[in-house]
Amino acid sequence: MVDKTIAYVLGHKNFKTLGCSRTDAMVSADDFAFEIFCFQQLEVDFLNKFNENLPPDIKALAIDDVDEDFNIIKSAKLKEYHYQFSFGKKNHPFNAPFITHFHGSLDIELMQAGARLFEGTHNFHAYCYQPGEKTVFVREILKSEIIANPFRADFAPPTSFVFCVKGAGFLRYQVRIMMGTLIELGKGNIDLEQFKNTLVDNSLPIGPVAPASGLVLHKVDFL
Repeated sequence: MVDKTIAYVLGHKNFKTLGCSRTDAMVSADDFAFEIFCFQQLEVDFLNKFNENLPPDIKALAIDDVDEDFNIIKSAKLKEYHYQFSFGKKNHPFNAPFITHFHGSLDIELMQAGARLFEGTHNFHAYCYQPGEKTVFVREILKSEIIANPFRADFAPPTSFVFCVKGAGFLRYQVRIMMGTLIELGKGNIDLEQFKNTLVDNSLPIGPVAPASGLVLHKVDFL
């Protein structure tokens, strides 16, 4: 949709775009950036025209010039994801695109203790879906915590939570599998020692891939 809108505003398709990160279908983004490669100087009012023609669920905030050596993928050094979730009484349907609801009860304090165990450098082989032959599984997690969700709306559940995780890069479905394993911990299907061992023994069973709708690319930090 972004490329289609750019082509409409420019009046041609002689350009290329490169995003700073890949996200799964149904995953939202608070902060995302992409690079445009084109053979002409963009008009001063390009940003306004771009926003006027983008669909209502996308808003461009700013545009900057970069030199020809800039690579948006290599320059994106830190990414922070948020996974919003709730449990107990079923949510109002308006929450469905933003907050994943889990049936039953969850031990949030135990999940918070589990989330902290993700911090540091670990082999996340078990937390990657269909890895390739050259996939690097050792990753460093700079922040991993579960906090009260600050999101407020008339239709929002009175109590919900956010799993916040930050690192230089993530494997395919890694954050969603981390969330799914935390849910298994919160439900009592595994204990904290079993949870900890999933970061040591890649043969141990982990949780399912959590639904995509609760996941948000919250922030991308560049050089």
